[in-house]
Amino acid sequence: MKRLWICLMAMAAVITSCNKPQEDDSKQPAEMNKTEIVLEAIQTRVSVREFTGEKLTDEQIEQLLRAAMAAPSALNKQPWQFVVITNEELLKKIGEQMPNTRCQNKPGCAIVPCGDMTKTLDGQARDFWVNDLSAATENLLLAAHAMGLGAVWTGVHPNKDRVKEVQELLGLDENLVPLCIIPVGVPAEQPEVKQKFNEENIRYIK
Repeated sequence: MKRLWICLMAMAAVITSCNKPQEDDSKQPAEMNKTEIVLEAIQTRVSVREFTGEKLTDEQIEQLLRAAMAAPSALNKQPWQFVVITNEELLKKIGEQMPNTRCQNKPGCAIVPCGDMTKTLDGQARDFWVNDLSAATENLLLAAHAMGLGAVWTGVHPNKDRVKEVQELLGLDENLVPLCIIPVGVPAEQPEVKQKFNEENIRYIK
């Protein structure tokens, strides 16, 4: 009797699986395309330093910030604040005082990812904010590229003079440490994509 019951259960399982609607295989290529799109965005992103001067919309800026804040952070502390600069006079002033920022080259805006020292981890782990903000910055750069915009990472931290200069220009208190300045806008140039993969920089431990 027990054996008969097991056989009936097995048959029921087979019938149930046969009656399930088949998955649409046409969805698989779509999933593959998503992978290809993401990988292509990563491989083809370039630093853009010249812009047309066209303004970004509020929606575009929010998309960039959402992408930045989707980055991982140590213990999910999210020790960041993003300063968005759309004022043309201020952008020009930053560019004149700090030419390396390219803010004088007519970006639609500039975004300054800042480490919020009131939200960091304690002790030696405090400096993980740099990792967190770096991940957020890369997300922002990739989002800009995916949106057809151009951007470039221009360094501020750990240069103490640059940090102080940016804090003064933007009226930031000492608890906000600018990691970098990212001018973003409609590209006025199309830099060549660089092939950076190098097997010599890989070491496997098997």
